[in-house]
Amino acid sequence: MTAPPGREPGARQTPPGARYAPRVNPTFQTAAAYAWRILVVGAVVYAVFSALGRFHEVAAAVFLGLVVTAVLRPVADLLDRVMPRPLAVAVALFGSIVLVLGVLTLVGEVVAGERTGLEREFGDGVGRIERWLEGAPFRLDPRTLDDLQSRIGQYLSSHRSALISTAVSGAGRLVEVVTVFVLALFCSVFFIHSGDRQWNWFCDQLPPKARTRVVIAGRAAWRTFTGYTHGIILVAGTNAVFVGLALFALGVPLALPLALLEFFAAFVPLIGSPIALAIAAVVALAAKGPIVAAVVLVLIVVIGQIEGHLLHPLVMSWAVRLHPVVVALSVIGGAIAAGVLGAVVAVPLVSVLWAVRQALRGAGGAPPGEG
Repeated sequence: MTAPPGREPGARQTPPGARYAPRVNPTFQTAAAYAWRILVVGAVVYAVFSALGRFHEVAAAVFLGLVVTAVLRPVADLLDRVMPRPLAVAVALFGSIVLVLGVLTLVGEVVAGERTGLEREFGDGVGRIERWLEGAPFRLDPRTLDDLQSRIGQYLSSHRSALISTAVSGAGRLVEVVTVFVLALFCSVFFIHSGDRQWNWFCDQLPPKARTRVVIAGRAAWRTFTGYTHGIILVAGTNAVFVGLALFALGVPLALPLALLEFFAAFVPLIGSPIALAIAAVVALAAKGPIVAAVVLVLIVVIGQIEGHLLHPLVMSWAVRLHPVVVALSVIGGAIAAGVLGAVVAVPLVSVLWAVRQALRGAGGAPPGEG
C-alpha cells in the first residue's frame, strides 16, 4: 500500500482541524526563556534606578543614615547598659558630631596657619618647576610658559561671569548637601534607637510565605553592610595614618588636610586612594620639587600594594567576597550612573545583593556557591 502524495511513510499525521506546531530546537527554547526573564529584570532595575535618580537626595540621605547607624549602633548599645536608650543615642550622635567638627576645625587652623608659608613655597615651587622644564631634557621655550600664564589669565577674565554663576550654583548645591546631611542625621536617630523594631514591623506586614525569606535576606544584607562599613573605615583610617606620617616626614605642607583627603577618598575602592595621592604629589612638586614628588609617587605604589594585598584581604574578606574585577566594574558603573555618590555606593550595594543571593540559596536547600 503506497502513502498519499506529499506524505512520507512513517510520518506523524496531524489530526484534521489541528494546527501545526513547528519544532523548535531546545537550545533556542532555553535561550528564549532566559531572554524574556532578563528583559523583565532589566526593566525592573531601570525603573528602580530611575526612581532613585529622581529622588537621589532622599536615597543618599537614607544611605548615609544607614552608614551612621552601622558605625554608631554598637556605641549606642554599649552606652545603653549604663543609661536610658534615648540618652545613649543622643550621646553617641552628638559625640560623633563634635569629633568630626573638631577634626575639621583643626584642619582649618592648620591651613590658616600655613597660609603665608604656603604662598611663598608655592611661588618658589612654580618658579623651580619652570626652570626645571626649561632645562634638560624638556628644553621648553620660556616664552611658551609665559604665554601659557597669560592665556590662563585671559581665560579667567573673559569667563568671569561663568565662574561667578558656577560659584552661585555651587552655593545652591551646598544647600542641597546640607539638607541631605540633616535628613541623614534625622533618619539615623530612629535607625539607631529602634531600627530593629521598625524592621520587625515591616516583616509583620508581609505574607507568611514570604516573611521567612525576607527575614533571612534582611539579616544577610545588614550583616554584610555593617561589615563593609566597619572594614572600609578601618582601611581608610590606616591609609590616612600612613599618608599623613609619610608626608610629614618628607616635609610636604598640608600633611594633615591631605591625610584627611586620603581618608575620604579611600571610600571609593581602587581609584580613590591613587587620586588623593596624586593630588599630594602635585602639592609636593610645587612645594618641594620633583625629587620629593617622585618619592610621593613611590608612596602611591607602596600604599596601593598594602591596601590591595594586605588590608583588604584581612579586613574585608569576611564581610565582602567579590573579585577585584567585579569591584572595578561596580565602581566605574556606579560613577557613570550617579557620579561620586554612585562610585561610593556601588560596591556595598553589589556586596549586599550577592550576600542576599547566597543566603537565600542556602536557605532554599542548595549549597551556597563560592563568593
